[in-house]
Amino acid sequence: MSTSNAPANAPADVSPLLLDRLEGGVAVLTLNRPQATNALSLELQALLSQRFTELADDDTVRCIVLTGGEKVFAAGGDITSMAGVGPIEVFQRHTERVWGPIQHCPKPVIAAVCGYAYGGGCELAMLADIIVAGEGARFCQPEIRIGIMPGIGGTQRLVRAVGKVKAMRMALTGKPISAHEAWTAGLVSDLVADDQVLPTAIELARTVASMPPLAAEQIKECILLGMDAPLESALAMERRANALLFASRDQKEGMQAFLEKRPPKFEGR
Repeated sequence: MSTSNAPANAPADVSPLLLDRLEGGVAVLTLNRPQATNALSLELQALLSQRFTELADDDTVRCIVLTGGEKVFAAGGDITSMAGVGPIEVFQRHTERVWGPIQHCPKPVIAAVCGYAYGGGCELAMLADIIVAGEGARFCQPEIRIGIMPGIGGTQRLVRAVGKVKAMRMALTGKPISAHEAWTAGLVSDLVADDQVLPTAIELARTVASMPPLAAEQIKECILLGMDAPLESALAMERRANALLFASRDQKEGMQAFLEKRPPKFEGR
């Protein structure tokens, strides 16, 4: 089933963001501005924020796949919405609020990247928990070439993903890296043929969605919060989260199913 934010009397394919709900608790969000190489217009950013807010509260969804289609993921911010604006207007856009629902989504998010993931597109991909990239994909932070810098996490998430020197090289030169370079550097988790990007991402999503959702949520939270915490604090957080899961019905079901040698049926409770 597909839904969109288009008006009721408009065809669904005019929406810049499409939503497909697949069997097994997987939702697929597709950036749909092919005429603009999926540039992240203010409208598209607002729709992404809205959709992630909705999906985070939807108990039927256990994993989200984010894609730009077969040719391009996202070619960055929409320059037409930035040219000529002043610093106060840029600040008042509060991008942290727009991107917050993606950053703080409690459910696992998988980015399926074909073609360009440039500027804001690269930053959007880095908000995902897993990145599946095609062999022809390219990742780039080119903002310096137009007199600005990454503004939605490019200087911070990139360095955490690939290390200081690689992040510096990308941000200071504005030059792209190949999918293979991104995979070697640790930015990409899975490198596959271009025509296998979305199928691989959906297969991964179905695997994740079949797991107990409470455990998946706790794992995601511990990994993300633990990255910037002192090791002892992160280990203590992990122990508490693990102990908490022993109060869930899914823990009892998972262990009982293991002992009975049958597939578990997880409810998210």
